[in-house]
Amino acid sequence: MKGKITAKRIVFYAAIVVVWQIVFSLNIWSENIFPSPLQVAEDLAYGAADGTLFFGIATSMWRLIVGLAISIAGGITLGVFMARIASVNQTIGSLILGLQSVPSVAWVPMSLLWFGLTDSGIIFVTVASSLFAVTINTYSGMKNIPTSYIAAARNMGTSEAQLITNVMLPAAFPYLISGFKQGWAFAWRGVIGAEIIFSFLGLGFLLNVGRELNDISQVISVMLVIMIIGILIDGFVFKKIERKVMSRWGLA
Repeated sequence: MKGKITAKRIVFYAAIVVVWQIVFSLNIWSENIFPSPLQVAEDLAYGAADGTLFFGIATSMWRLIVGLAISIAGGITLGVFMARIASVNQTIGSLILGLQSVPSVAWVPMSLLWFGLTDSGIIFVTVASSLFAVTINTYSGMKNIPTSYIAAARNMGTSEAQLITNVMLPAAFPYLISGFKQGWAFAWRGVIGAEIIFSFLGLGFLLNVGRELNDISQVISVMLVIMIIGILIDGFVFKKIERKVMSRWGLA
């Protein structure tokens, strides 16, 4: 089954490349606007050979990991407090709902003023982009736990801390995974968006360099790398975790 799916994907992406080459061969647009697959591949090879591509990937991934780790820790904490303390949900909860609607790029001016052109500024945008998704999913998971679980734990003399760590968080884990997945997607967009505007290393910086040099091949090649990283992380990290969680809870 997996082999068939892989084969279908290979055929699909190969077809995209073929169509891309055909459109390029028709000379509808100039090479400065619409490069060939070979030109993009050559740009990727050049970036890999001189190390700029790998350095950009490593820089962006480091910022992503730090920002996402902060978002997960902070989001779980806020979600738990919102679920267990009504006044927190009524105040901070409403604020978080509003902040979630703020686009990640809207945090960039504040970040520039607070942190300047630094890693801290980009990480701040990353956290602001993903924190609230993790918080809301944690809250939803905690509120959807069957009351029988909590009652049974209370009857056994479980303390509030034990109830949260040993009963509620494990029971809410499917929601937490959903929050982590959303948080990662928002964080990845936040990192790249901030790097484009900050022009401070990373894959977003390489995108901006391609724009400044009018090098559409570099722009497309970096976009492909960003897309491939997203596919790999989703497939090799989150989908595997989701399958294990669904199997553990009898949902698969």
